[in-house]
Amino acid sequence: MAKITGFKEFKRKNFKRREVKERVKDWKEIYFPWTEKEVNQQASRCMDCGVPFCNNGCPLGNLIPDWNNLVSKGDWKKAISQLHATNNFPEFTGRICPAPCEASCTLNINSEPVAIEFIEKTIVEKAFSEGWIKPTPPDTRTNKKIAVIGSGPAGLAAAQQLNRAGHKVTVFERDNVIGGLLSLGIPEFKLEKWVVKRRIDLMEKEGIDFKTNVNVGENYSIDELNNNFHAICLAGGSTIPRNLEVEGRDLKGIHFAMEYLTQQNNYHKGVNNKDKIHALNKHVVILGGGDTGADCLGTSHRQGASSVTQLELMSAPPETRSIYNPWPEWPLIMRTSSAHEEGGERDYSVLTKKLSGENGKVTTLHAVKVEFIKNSEGRTEIKEIPNSEFTVKADLVLLAMGFLHPQKKGLIQSLGVELDNLGNVRTDKNMMTSKSKYFACGDMHHGQSLVVRAIASGRECARNIDQWLMGSTKLPRVIGFSRTL
Repeated sequence: MAKITGFKEFKRKNFKRREVKERVKDWKEIYFPWTEKEVNQQASRCMDCGVPFCNNGCPLGNLIPDWNNLVSKGDWKKAISQLHATNNFPEFTGRICPAPCEASCTLNINSEPVAIEFIEKTIVEKAFSEGWIKPTPPDTRTNKKIAVIGSGPAGLAAAQQLNRAGHKVTVFERDNVIGGLLSLGIPEFKLEKWVVKRRIDLMEKEGIDFKTNVNVGENYSIDELNNNFHAICLAGGSTIPRNLEVEGRDLKGIHFAMEYLTQQNNYHKGVNNKDKIHALNKHVVILGGGDTGADCLGTSHRQGASSVTQLELMSAPPETRSIYNPWPEWPLIMRTSSAHEEGGERDYSVLTKKLSGENGKVTTLHAVKVEFIKNSEGRTEIKEIPNSEFTVKADLVLLAMGFLHPQKKGLIQSLGVELDNLGNVRTDKNMMTSKSKYFACGDMHHGQSLVVRAIASGRECARNIDQWLMGSTKLPRVIGFSRTL
């Protein structure tokens, strides 16, 4: 490291956030970048610990100490080369990843971890601004054609890796925009859409063919897939949301989170469409305390909600690690996102009992407080707390309770591939499905997870496809991904 004692001399410094009263008025990203001096100091906090647990915490196996060292020395060009060696899209993960690498940072035992995610974003944006990131089509082409179904992070990563191996890659997307949840599900204040488009444009120039509004299994047949491609990568994601089975669910004004977030990303300018889901002047209730719920929260603030309440069934996590959750495990602690900083109420240990309304529209959520107890067999059960019933005003209820499995109607049913006991696409150790030449990756394969894990899955799947097609492969193995299965 350029400054081996940096972790003693410099405290962790995050990107400064824009003032709340300003940022809720627009859809721009909320962070200010570091100066070069600041990023140099933050990178020098990496302590050359000998056993870099940060690599182990990252599903991609990112070479974090390597590029921290290069940044601390000011060698930005080598830093982006090291970053791209394991991560196709650091501009995405540097914005939206929860940074499991930081949780595993050795400094995190008794201090603040290295600001790895912010350093990652700074490296890639420096590289783009300097013009170092350019289209790099393969020098030679094979005679193999590969279809990638789904253009989310897993599909994009698989497509880019397979293209680098020289295969002709076509990406099919059923929506009207490429990017999957990157373009449709994540609000712009976390990931502005020009960032996604910038990478897609590069990939097109590298020779990848993107097809939108193509729903394979519906308006593009399985026979066409089989006839036109030597291998197919299924990367459709986990898109079936968990529903709320309570009285009043059929009232108007109750929607799945992705319905809401997708509309916001497509049409957030103006509120004229009567069918649009919009929070303006409404009492919004969000069910689910994860990242999707926080995305709904920040979106509701920007749309001018009268109030926003976020409810979570599970108990509130502790402020610090418990003795049963030691480093370097992911810390199960209370987290406050930028959206929570902007306002709204949060409550935990809440069970929704029913929804009621007037004239067919929801107006009230009825809930009760609960506790989690062990039964005589040692299993955890939910117990309602007596006399703890309460109501919340609710003109708009957003269900952000996670996803169950990929959509089966259409492609999966038509293919007849085997599924696991969770409803995900079953594969062998090489990520091939029960149907020859069909592979699967991303959330469709391993269930709902992080964008960084989807990228890792897509990269590993591409390597397996290339190996199967050609008998050997020069694509790198994703070391971190095998540990996350």
